[in-house]
Amino acid sequence: MTDGNDEPREATPAAVANVDVKRQVDAVFSIANNLRGTYQPDKYRDVIIPMTILRRLECALADTRDRVSDLVEQDADTPYKVLCNVSGHSFYNTSRWTLGKLVAEPASLHRNLVTYIDAFSPNIKEIFTDLEFDKEIKKMHAGSKLTGVVRKFSELDLDPKTVNNVAMGYMFEEIIRRFSENAEAGDHYTPREVVRLITRLALAEGCDDFRRKGRNINVGDFACGTGGMLSCAKEQLDEVCPKANIYLFGQEVIPDTHAICLADMLIKGQKGENIRHADTMKEDCFPDERMQLILMNPPFGTPWGGKDAGDGVEAAVTAEHKRLDSRFPAGLPAKSDMQLLFMQHALYKLDDDGRACIISNGSPLFSGGTSSGESQIRRWMLENDYVEAIVGLPGDLFYNTGIGIYVWVLSKHKAPKRKGVVQLIDATGMWEKMRRSMGNKRKYISDGQIDAIVRLYQSFEENDHSHILPCEEFLYKEYAIYQPMRRSYQITEERIRGLIAGKLRDDFHNPAKLEELESIDEADLTAKQRGDLEALRKAETVFDELVTALRANLMDEKTLDWKGFAKRIKAMVADLPDYKTKVTAAQRKSIADKVIDAMSMRDEEAPLREKRDGSIEYDPATKDVEIVKLSEDVESYCEREVYPYVKEAKWFDEETDKAVKTGAEIPFSRYFYHYEEPESSDALLDEFMALERRLDAELKELGA
Repeated sequence: MTDGNDEPREATPAAVANVDVKRQVDAVFSIANNLRGTYQPDKYRDVIIPMTILRRLECALADTRDRVSDLVEQDADTPYKVLCNVSGHSFYNTSRWTLGKLVAEPASLHRNLVTYIDAFSPNIKEIFTDLEFDKEIKKMHAGSKLTGVVRKFSELDLDPKTVNNVAMGYMFEEIIRRFSENAEAGDHYTPREVVRLITRLALAEGCDDFRRKGRNINVGDFACGTGGMLSCAKEQLDEVCPKANIYLFGQEVIPDTHAICLADMLIKGQKGENIRHADTMKEDCFPDERMQLILMNPPFGTPWGGKDAGDGVEAAVTAEHKRLDSRFPAGLPAKSDMQLLFMQHALYKLDDDGRACIISNGSPLFSGGTSSGESQIRRWMLENDYVEAIVGLPGDLFYNTGIGIYVWVLSKHKAPKRKGVVQLIDATGMWEKMRRSMGNKRKYISDGQIDAIVRLYQSFEENDHSHILPCEEFLYKEYAIYQPMRRSYQITEERIRGLIAGKLRDDFHNPAKLEELESIDEADLTAKQRGDLEALRKAETVFDELVTALRANLMDEKTLDWKGFAKRIKAMVADLPDYKTKVTAAQRKSIADKVIDAMSMRDEEAPLREKRDGSIEYDPATKDVEIVKLSEDVESYCEREVYPYVKEAKWFDEETDKAVKTGAEIPFSRYFYHYEEPESSDALLDEFMALERRLDAELKELGA
């Protein structure tokens, strides 16, 4: 097992996968080069992905193709299920064509290729319809590229007996990665070793009932991409629970990755209707189904609201949140990131004994202030005891982003030992170096390291890589800290200038609005605009009178007599004419209070100010905020962290139904931080002097 200080062993991507698809991948990229001229490089995938799917399906049907064609030629109305039984898959093709036979008639290739695709069963035709591949066939034909592309694909061996599903998954991911170099960091594809890890974590506990004969196990991934997580879960469940019935459910918003996933699931014998081309933020395609397992890698930093969100997403999310039985009951995070919406959706879809493993970046752990949607969603997850463990993984694991990632292990039925606690596992140092980078992917997690991470989770022990903490550890309350009101008062030119530049002027009138109205020609003003302009000019005059009165009463020395000073200012304000129609006594008092405040400053020599009931009045200008864990007594906290530095301070709990002051954050790295004493100044000085001596010697050599 490699930690951050050891020199990691090198490995090839093939070693990571335990498969070798280099020959097939290289062949596909050589075919892509034939598209130059007719296609820009970033559009190669519009041809390569559909053709790869087509060739994979053709190879899968090779052994039974002729029998299906014979049957249809005998009876054109042969039922769908019969044709599927004969083909050995949940799909078929009734044509005698193959890609190899098609290129023998190049003049009619474009028409025959369409006929060949139309001969597939409806569930396969839907894939090519969604990809709009008929347009690409016409484009390749017009650009004289079609025959060469079809011929080379006909020679590509993608037989499932030669290239298994794991290898095919790697091949698709490499194709997508290579043709998506400019994708945003959120558009990442999950490396298979990470998929294997989270599948192992999901099955590590609480799945004993899965082994029961005839047990139905629903596995969901609602950002399923090419279906890698679903495929890996199916393979491991087949080993662990050979007598169970496993059903895979997925939703994917990107058309070509959905097409890959659907084709792969159909080859595996899964139901095509359970793999939907849909946006999970907009809809739940399986409202009547609950999942026993959910594995998911939702996009990082992808907006659900605002101008950069997809069409209709913000409206759909907002409407869903308002529903009584909402998929997003805990709240809505910042519009710039939908990760915590996916987590809420996962928990909504889990059965009462369900488990989920969800990949995220660091944002869902700690982003947002106390009352933010992110904080309140974390609070909801912790208070409901849904978070079982969080595993920190290394950076540079993904193809299109180098950031560090985390795995959230969620459960609705924790084991007794895990109730009320969260396990944090630091696996950031468990990685091996890849000999050849694949985009941003420079590291991988070996099988031995996957075993080690799973053992850390299962052992459920405190050590350098594992901490077990109560849920309350991550919940906190925000308390306001105030100091008593101690102020001195003095009218000075500096404070008057501050008053002019401050917000008080806006309480009299709106300078920006006044400027706007004065820029309009008198003849173009409406009756309302004329009335507003007159009122604003009047207010400006009154404000100028207030400033003049203050300047006429400049003070050489401060006063600590708050009542006397307040009486003086209130009399000054009372003498002003109305700055707007029907100024009330309360409005004049508000203006006077703001002037008094502007002419004052905190002064420790001033006496404590008391309210009418004799209690101490606290100064709003001294407000500070302290974050205190719910597990800690606030008075004890203040005795340690506040009172030694601010002796007269007092804490206040300002939480109300409308002002939320209780929140949650999970500062993962803080729990694994180890202080390293910096190098001494003497050692640094010696190092600097040694460098200087070496530089002097080199300069002398050059001079000689």
